[in-house]
Amino acid sequence: MSILLEQFSSLCAIAPTSKAIKTLQPLCNRSGITLFVPDDLENFTPNTVTYKGKLSQHLEEIWSQYQGIIFVFATGAVVRLIAPLLQDKKSDPAVIVMDEAGENIVSLCGGHQGGGETLSRCLAQELGGKAIITGASASLNLPGIDVIGKPFGWRKGKGNWTAVSRAIAHQKPVAVIQEVGSTLWQNHLPENHCFQFETRETEAQVIITDRAVEINPQLSQVLWHPRVLWVGIGCERGTPQNVIQEALETTFKEFGLSESAIAGLATIDIKADELGLVELATEQNYPLKTYTPEELNLVRVPNPSSVVAQEVGTASVAEAAALKVAQASELVVNKQIFKSDQGAVTIAVARSRNEYIGKSGQLYLIGTGPGDINQITPAARAAITEADVILGYGLYLDLIHSLQRPGQIIERYAITEEKKRAERAISLANWGLNVAMVSSGDAGIYGMAGLVFEELTTENWDGKTPAVEVFPGITAMQAAAAKIGAPLMHDFCAISLSDLLTPWNVIKKRLMAAAEGDFITSLYNPRSRSRTEHIKIAQQIFSKHRPPDTPVALVRSVSREDEQITLTTLQEMLDHPIDMLTVVIIGNSSTRQHHHWMITPRGYLGFQP
Repeated sequence: MSILLEQFSSLCAIAPTSKAIKTLQPLCNRSGITLFVPDDLENFTPNTVTYKGKLSQHLEEIWSQYQGIIFVFATGAVVRLIAPLLQDKKSDPAVIVMDEAGENIVSLCGGHQGGGETLSRCLAQELGGKAIITGASASLNLPGIDVIGKPFGWRKGKGNWTAVSRAIAHQKPVAVIQEVGSTLWQNHLPENHCFQFETRETEAQVIITDRAVEINPQLSQVLWHPRVLWVGIGCERGTPQNVIQEALETTFKEFGLSESAIAGLATIDIKADELGLVELATEQNYPLKTYTPEELNLVRVPNPSSVVAQEVGTASVAEAAALKVAQASELVVNKQIFKSDQGAVTIAVARSRNEYIGKSGQLYLIGTGPGDINQITPAARAAITEADVILGYGLYLDLIHSLQRPGQIIERYAITEEKKRAERAISLANWGLNVAMVSSGDAGIYGMAGLVFEELTTENWDGKTPAVEVFPGITAMQAAAAKIGAPLMHDFCAISLSDLLTPWNVIKKRLMAAAEGDFITSLYNPRSRSRTEHIKIAQQIFSKHRPPDTPVALVRSVSREDEQITLTTLQEMLDHPIDMLTVVIIGNSSTRQHHHWMITPRGYLGFQP
């Protein structure tokens, strides 16, 4: 499934011409997007859905069925078509307008809450076009205030969202009062942001809380509710849903808590089939966590009960379950007991340090190629743009800066922090975020993919959660070969001369085997400041099996601004600068140099190596 569908549960596109169909159909086929075409084009191509009559009538029929609608029309025509259907930005689909070639992709409506800005960026990366974003927040490189909590599963509360968005657009100071929830979003704002984190003396305020807060009509305020509150519940067998619901509502009202901040419910395992509890969890889309008496007995609670212990084998259900699931040491609300003619309910509430996101995270292992952003695959570019978090070595992040969008969490690591990087990526994905781990070249060739998979297996990964997708990239070896002609046209291999992870005696065996086997050989990491002899030994090994005039290419910083290409020979290769950014390609016995090109015959003209 395409990553476009990870955020958008249902998308459709409307193409009125054969050229528009040709542009969109490959994307629609691989992404599961429904492609509507007028009935006079039904024979033009398969895998489309035709509509008859006026488009305005068809649009009215499908308007509420899709989360996003992509039009290949003139912007003015789309404005007239959708005008009668627009009701509220909370419920209207995202509307995208693009030209027939997919060169300009406009987020017309539903840019923030509908996800139109993200969708237009993803489409631009998939189609090789340009996303046209006209929102004020985007121009300030800021996430929309009405979407900052979306990656973390926060729930929107009351407030004047338009007024606060206007204050941000005018760059007026906006106070952020964050009592709970992740502050990661704060750490990745542009330098010129208008948010104030240490004062409340502003007319515009963003309050991030698990409390039930009344909006001040004299101020421009909005509420976000991170899902940090876990509700422990015990009840008599057969207690109906409405009684449990009433007990929960009464507790939250009495203690000034917001039900929007509820992460889920927890109880003892014998209540896993309690109908009223299951119905409540299902109706409100709450996870229901259950624990054995033995697990609950290990939790220290303020109000243990010997009566409960005799009945179910543990001295506490509600309090212990709440503390256990929240991994907390104290309760926000000690147990409250509610009795009625229909049953009895016990409620306790604990606050988790981390909010419940409510979805499974994704791990995108991305190869960004050798450095030229145009050499990154469309799928990889879309994954980078769509991700909540991007992790990588600082240099690699700089190279993909233009693919990043406002609101993303960007974490930079030193080149020696690979393990730390992998652990962090897995942790964030397990939490529920979509994480892009970028490597230069191909992530699976001397990149981060192998280490991430190794770390996952040590954590007893089930192979499914978090979901992992690998996006291949052009390796430095491939890019270097393309710059100098066709040196890899026969059997070849790649060998890294770095002995940080591989013993030098093993590397020497591989060099000798490659040299003796007449493989075209690409050497990675040929020389560092502290490791200067390995490349000399490699040259000596190959010189025993190949003539001195064997062509050798030295390609440094391939596809980057400071690219340097040197064509030389095996005998003279050490007379030229070689460092960690250099790829060394040593030809085989048939490789030839022709002017400024390096060519290995494949054998089509009769010559065999």
